[in-house]
Amino acid sequence: MKKDIYDVQYEEQFNEHIDKVQAALEGENMEAFRDEFLEIHPYDQSVFFEQQSEERRVQIYTYLSPEEMSEILINIDLDVVLEFFEEMDPRYAAMIFSEMPADDAVDILNELDKEKVVSYLTIMGKESANEIKQLLHYEEKTAGSIMTTEYVVLFENQTVEETMLQLKKEAPDAETIYYLFVLDNNKRLVGVISIRDLIIADNKTLIKDVMSTKVVAVSVAKDQEDVAQMFRDYDFLALPVVDFQDHLLGIITVDDILDVMEEEASEDYSKLAAMSNTDIKDDTAIRSARKRLPWLVILLILGMLTATLIASFEETLEQVAILAAFIPLIGGTAGNSGTQALAVSVRGMATGEFENTGKWKLLGREALTGLINGLFCGIILAAIIYIWQGNIYLGILLGLSIMGSLLVATLAGALIPMLMNRLNIDPAVASGPFITTINDLISTLIYFGMATAFMSYLI
Repeated sequence: MKKDIYDVQYEEQFNEHIDKVQAALEGENMEAFRDEFLEIHPYDQSVFFEQQSEERRVQIYTYLSPEEMSEILINIDLDVVLEFFEEMDPRYAAMIFSEMPADDAVDILNELDKEKVVSYLTIMGKESANEIKQLLHYEEKTAGSIMTTEYVVLFENQTVEETMLQLKKEAPDAETIYYLFVLDNNKRLVGVISIRDLIIADNKTLIKDVMSTKVVAVSVAKDQEDVAQMFRDYDFLALPVVDFQDHLLGIITVDDILDVMEEEASEDYSKLAAMSNTDIKDDTAIRSARKRLPWLVILLILGMLTATLIASFEETLEQVAILAAFIPLIGGTAGNSGTQALAVSVRGMATGEFENTGKWKLLGREALTGLINGLFCGIILAAIIYIWQGNIYLGILLGLSIMGSLLVATLAGALIPMLMNRLNIDPAVASGPFITTINDLISTLIYFGMATAFMSYLI
């Protein structure tokens, strides 16, 4: 109960503080605004900034320095922050890019027109421009595109005392100093040392005598999704990025990886919904339709195959019309089972579970799962149909149909992503609607094939 009271009090104090900031802004009192605004956390600053009208935002640009503004903008979603740069004076915007961590600046500049990028790079300082240019050259969604070059470099032959003096000088401009990476005389990555180890070491000790030589690094061309997987597996806070000769090019920090994870999850979710890189906020109706239409056409064609298959069993339906009532049940249940297996299969490939356990073993497990589920669902359905219709043969037909459909659907849901992965196609493209439509086709064939075989018992 005390915690709840504390939370309420804190929220009231925070809201009161925000009201003071808003009042100072509306009263055009720059000094009061800065005093109140700069006391709150950068994330809260970004939330406050986003809620303002364009007129108020332009006013804030005149109240805050480019460095202060950069701290706000790096906490705002990329698609939103692009709009804010459009309303800024180009010189002010260029100064903000100069103050931002280079990797965050590159993320924004990659979304702008090349002409604007060139303009900003021309206006900003030479040192910052050169640093950003280096990162702009790396392919998007690779380790090189998300790394930062703002880090502290140590050499193995320097002493702990020299290192501490260096840190006091360089740490304010570094993105992180939890891990310090050590180079040899040829500027190759040879070790890593933590701040903790540095603090407890003797001042005269050489860095090479206290550093760890077991350094995990990633290639500059490694896919960002694989890098995110390494952060998850090793619980890293930072990871060095090297070239093919082990020269240190930059580091990737955990805050950047969190953004990558969100981006990849959003992308995979879109694919599982049979969409491709759909941006809800910025896309027009025509652009969204263009992205979704190819999948819908493919699914439409597959749906027509299912309709054609049902039409080919017209004679069977004429003789036993009640069979039509169970088509959605068979197809829907098979589709649901296939989607479940799809989720397990895609997740297994994404997390590396298949590499540890073996694809065939997991495929066998899914087949057995489909068989067990099909058996139980078949028995339940057969019993319900017998009680409802009083026809034991119709119950057996539907029970066997649902059992066969669930077995095949589960195998298809697990196997199709594996085949796509083998063909170097993103397994997430094997989307729920795709699997569902395929399983509709298969389950319909199983259902009416068995119905034809049972015809003499059904009439």
